[in-house]
Amino acid sequence: MGMQTGENEQGLRKILDMTRLMGIGVLGLHFYFFCYATFNDWGLKSELTDSVLKNISNTGLFLGFHTSKLIALAMLGISLLGIKGRKSEEMSTKTAFLYGGLGFGIYFASYFILQFQASVEWISIVYMTVTSLGFLLILSGGTNLSRIIHAKLNNDVFNSENETFPQEERLIENEFSVNLPAKYNLKGRLRNSWINIINPFRGLMVLGTPGSGKSYFVIRHVITQHIKKGFSMFVYDFKFDDLSSIVYNTWLKNKAVYKVVPEFYVINFDDLTRSHRCNPLAPETMLDITDAAESARTILMGLNREWIKKQGDFFVESPINFLTAIIWFLRKYNDGEFCTLPHVIELMQADYDELFTVLRTEKDIDVLINPFVNAYLNDVMEQLEGQIASAKISMARLSSAQLYYVLSGNDFTLDINNPDEPKLVCMGNNPQKIQIYGAVLSLYVNRLVKLVNQKGKLKSSLIFDEFPTIYLNGMDSLIATARSNKVATTLGIQDLSQLRKDYGRELADVIIGIVGNIVSGQVNGDSAKQLSDRIGKIMQNRQSLSINSADTSISKSKQLESAVPTSTISSLSSGEFVGMVADNPDCKMGLKAFHSEIINDHNALKKEQENYVPIPEIRKISSTIVQRNYLQIKQDVQDIILSEMDRLLNDPGQKHLVVRKGN
Repeated sequence: MGMQTGENEQGLRKILDMTRLMGIGVLGLHFYFFCYATFNDWGLKSELTDSVLKNISNTGLFLGFHTSKLIALAMLGISLLGIKGRKSEEMSTKTAFLYGGLGFGIYFASYFILQFQASVEWISIVYMTVTSLGFLLILSGGTNLSRIIHAKLNNDVFNSENETFPQEERLIENEFSVNLPAKYNLKGRLRNSWINIINPFRGLMVLGTPGSGKSYFVIRHVITQHIKKGFSMFVYDFKFDDLSSIVYNTWLKNKAVYKVVPEFYVINFDDLTRSHRCNPLAPETMLDITDAAESARTILMGLNREWIKKQGDFFVESPINFLTAIIWFLRKYNDGEFCTLPHVIELMQADYDELFTVLRTEKDIDVLINPFVNAYLNDVMEQLEGQIASAKISMARLSSAQLYYVLSGNDFTLDINNPDEPKLVCMGNNPQKIQIYGAVLSLYVNRLVKLVNQKGKLKSSLIFDEFPTIYLNGMDSLIATARSNKVATTLGIQDLSQLRKDYGRELADVIIGIVGNIVSGQVNGDSAKQLSDRIGKIMQNRQSLSINSADTSISKSKQLESAVPTSTISSLSSGEFVGMVADNPDCKMGLKAFHSEIINDHNALKKEQENYVPIPEIRKISSTIVQRNYLQIKQDVQDIILSEMDRLLNDPGQKHLVVRKGN
């Protein structure tokens, strides 16, 4: 094709104009031939034109009435082909075809005018006028057609088709994996896919606002699939017994898959008949004073969430030291016979004179309690109260017969992945009593994690629904190191801001950064932004349309844009999830990101749920037993103090240890 220079265009325009004139000429001849009588009457004839007409007529142009009309129309059509009307967005094909069609109709229907009975002159005038009008309408319709913009821009308002990308359609399983069937959209077509969490040991975070389907679409499948694969398990069940009943019923059906059949244990403080007892400070698990320190930190942080952000502060570290001293004293006293949290709480409440005297008998904790004893003896009471009272007051909130009952017994130990005695342990919280229970459960979890994260044990799965409601010190190092010890961690979180509020910004960001697998339902704000960045960008088509008086041009380009923009994540429906999975060196996955709808067989799940066996009663319990246990613990502490005081006062070598103030 030659260059579209101005001369070329001008030449083309001249040819088209001439063709159009020829068409009009042929139509003129048609009128002259078929309305000859009228032209004769008007005196519009000459010898020359008649002889020319005769020659033309010999070509066969006027053989049929419509031949000449068709030729005129053909000439007009050719002239319209090259026409370029001024483009306009208002022009529609409908209008153009309406004009054209009307013109056509009139142009050919005018033939019937000649059949009327009237004076020849009038018939000729009407015939010529109507036919010309038809001709002009066709011309107008054709011109309008050239003004229409034929380029239709992509009218997918939300750009959702452009944001689709290929996802993993293979089912990749191994002995640890969690596999969720899903459906996703690729360029407007629904396809089946799989979310393959083939390495759960790299951590799985399940995000989503309440109601987005975290438990129903993801966490329940982690539980059922891991039990079917023979994992030992710990479940922190925020709304007890939603998840616990899934664990219990899956365990009943799948005992055969385990080499050693695991036991099922449950801890909850609301219904003691359906709760086992377990002492998180069991002396055999408290190997040195750092265990005591870690337990003290966990329980105080659990009770005072705002302290988490102030760690290292004098008025935060002092109560922790004080509590550490008491725990370690009870661990050493009589080989840990009274090393339970209830005994710790009761011992804390003793009078300073007696308390300090008793604590001083234990050499290991001398360093820890020295500052307190000195402050007490030197009458710096305000400082002492500031240091100790905060621990006493917050610990006193735990003083209840129910809690004491569960915490002082020993039905099982927390080493759930012990190959000889594997366990499935569920711990229930109660959203109404979140502050109190959360602190105790944090202590359980902390001790459990310490015991689980060791070499040579069974594979285990730790599942935390609503993770921010408990305080787990060193969660980041658990995810980072637990991989080699086959500990899979699943964290359910509503929003990153919730995690930051409860854990402080730094720790929250570390946890988010360290988790290998993320599955997220609808989240807003910063969570959505971070996820969108994490999933990354894909090539997307872009179109732009520019219109000027002579022409329209469409430019298409490809551009890197977010695969799943923030706005999309903020408006996911329940059951729709986006995220990333991590792979293994020996099993690489090219397509790690997903944006799909997880398929749950609702009817089957509903049926399964209806057939669930409730968690059975573990033991009959009366309030008398619970109360008696409570009083017994108080009595134990009194006995410890009395016997120790007695021993010191009667031993001249140790009399100096007795703290007596101002007497």
